[in-house]
Amino acid sequence: MILWKKWLQGKAFPLWSNAGFNRKRRLYHERLTFNARPIDVVDLRLMVQARQIATFCRAQIDGLLKQSDDPILCLAEVQKHYWHRDGEPGWIFSLTPEGLPAKITRDLYAHAFILFAHAWAYRLTGELAILRVARETVYEVENIFSLPHGGFFDVIPSQDTIRRQNPHMHLLEAYLALFEATQDEFYLERARKLVELAKKTFICSQSGMILEFLTEEWKPCKKFGNNSVEPGHIFEWSWLFSEILRLDSNFSKNINLEKNVEHLFQVGIKYGVEDAVVFDAMNEKGHITCKNTRIWPQTELMRVLACRAKNEQIASVTEQDLSQTLTEKFFDLYAPDVLQGGWFDRRDSEGMVMVDHMPASSFYHIYGAARELCDPLTF
Repeated sequence: MILWKKWLQGKAFPLWSNAGFNRKRRLYHERLTFNARPIDVVDLRLMVQARQIATFCRAQIDGLLKQSDDPILCLAEVQKHYWHRDGEPGWIFSLTPEGLPAKITRDLYAHAFILFAHAWAYRLTGELAILRVARETVYEVENIFSLPHGGFFDVIPSQDTIRRQNPHMHLLEAYLALFEATQDEFYLERARKLVELAKKTFICSQSGMILEFLTEEWKPCKKFGNNSVEPGHIFEWSWLFSEILRLDSNFSKNINLEKNVEHLFQVGIKYGVEDAVVFDAMNEKGHITCKNTRIWPQTELMRVLACRAKNEQIASVTEQDLSQTLTEKFFDLYAPDVLQGGWFDRRDSEGMVMVDHMPASSFYHIYGAARELCDPLTF
């Protein structure tokens, strides 16, 4: 995968570490124009900062980037400006361009990513202070968001009664990253509970697909065939389940997780992909409900395929061909040369670009796929 390495080293990381980083504020820009100029946004979200911190730490660990203080400096600024900023536990949602609190709601999705960032920052630096913040943040997550019978609110103050799988998925990812970084069972125990919750509630009993939204009783919001399913998240869960198989094989085998890994991959491929393009949404019967496409579901499928390719028992020539075609389409449709390391985040059903900027948040997905496609040791 020389193409990936050349693009990452020669274009993507130079773009986002220079034009994409505000050195005066030591924070990452949320968006760039297609001409690589920063765009001021009303809300500078914690989630974006955390994703960029993690991505740049990972790239240094993988040997793709020279040592730089930027992500760790950013983490320090983020802690200063987002953590306990209003005098309350947890991390606020966003800042104004002037560095003042914009939204002080507590968002589970954002907390998951700041934990993820701490996992990779610790692996890069070995600084115990980073782990202390992560541990305190976990306790805050449980105090702020926990529901009485398992699972979490996605936002506090709560805005509705809907339960969402997505923030739980990324919290699982964060706990697995923290466990791999520390070998501390504290994080693995919490990951196991999230996997058990997912198997019990997020996976549709009739289709085996991941449902996006559930009622406050953890039931499907609508009758069978009318619930939202995102193929990108199906592939993401398949990969996450394979990760806990890798890190905690005894637990995973006891709950038959291998079956879920394979089933999610197969239904995602069968119903959510056409002509090597992953669509945005379908229902649990497999009927496509939105033929728009975003960059991140493409990378999630690429990551799963890359992991499967390392397992000779399940890899196939067809999957290898699909991976190659996905890469070709990625650089043709989403990250063409004209953007010099940037990307088109989404296209409509006719293939037309739907956005007027390049979101930094996509880099987390892109690099997650790239580091599986290219063994980090080859960087």
